[in-house]
Amino acid sequence: MKHSTDSVLPTKMTHALASDITGGLSYHSKMPGSAWSIPARHCITGSKLRSVVGSTCEKCYALKGRFAFPSVQASLERRLKSFDHPDWVEAMAFLIKDESWFRWLGSGDLQSEHMLLRIMDVCRRTPETRHWLPTREYAIVRKVVEATPVPKNLTIRLSAHMREQQVPRSLLGPGVVASNVGKSFYTCPAPQQDNQCGECRKCWDRRVKNVTYKLH
Repeated sequence: MKHSTDSVLPTKMTHALASDITGGLSYHSKMPGSAWSIPARHCITGSKLRSVVGSTCEKCYALKGRFAFPSVQASLERRLKSFDHPDWVEAMAFLIKDESWFRWLGSGDLQSEHMLLRIMDVCRRTPETRHWLPTREYAIVRKVVEATPVPKNLTIRLSAHMREQQVPRSLLGPGVVASNVGKSFYTCPAPQQDNQCGECRKCWDRRVKNVTYKLH
C-alpha cells in the first residue's frame, strides 16, 4: 500500500480503514486481548543474539512454527511497512480503544526511538487500556525515557539477553521493569495452566519488577 506524506484521515474513522492503515492486529490464544506484531527477522539486538549460544533469542519462537508460514510473514511485513503511515497513531488508537489489555511486539522488537514515541502516543490516547511492551532494545528505551515520561498505562519490560541472567538494575526506572528466562525457577504461571495467562496479568503490572518465564 502506497502512502502519501500528508494525512488523509477522514472525520470518521472506521474499523476497516484503521485496519488498512495499520495492517491490522494479531491475536495470541495464550493472552487476553490482541497484539501488534512485526517480523522477528528485523530485530536489531535479537538478530545478533540468535547466533549466541545460551541467549534468549537462540531458539526464537517467532521464527518457527506458524510464524514461518509465508502468509503470516506477509502480514507481519505489512504491519511494519504500515508503521510510517501519517495516521498510524490515530488508527491504532481506534482499533484498541475498547481493549482492556494490549501487547506490543508479539513478535519483533522496537526499530527506533520514533517507534517507541509513537507507541507511547497510542497509549496516551487509550487511557482505559493496559499496555505491555517487551523489548531487548535497551538503548532505545533509555534515550526515550530520559526525555519522555512513560505513560502510566504502559509497562515497558526489558528482556534479559541471556538465559538465567537478570537485566541490570541500572536500566530500570519508572514504567521500565524486567523479565528473564529460567529453567529451574520461573514466576510466570502459564506452564501450570495449559500455557495460558488465565487470570494472571503480571506482565502488564509495573509493580512486578521482574517476571521469570520458563525456559522451553
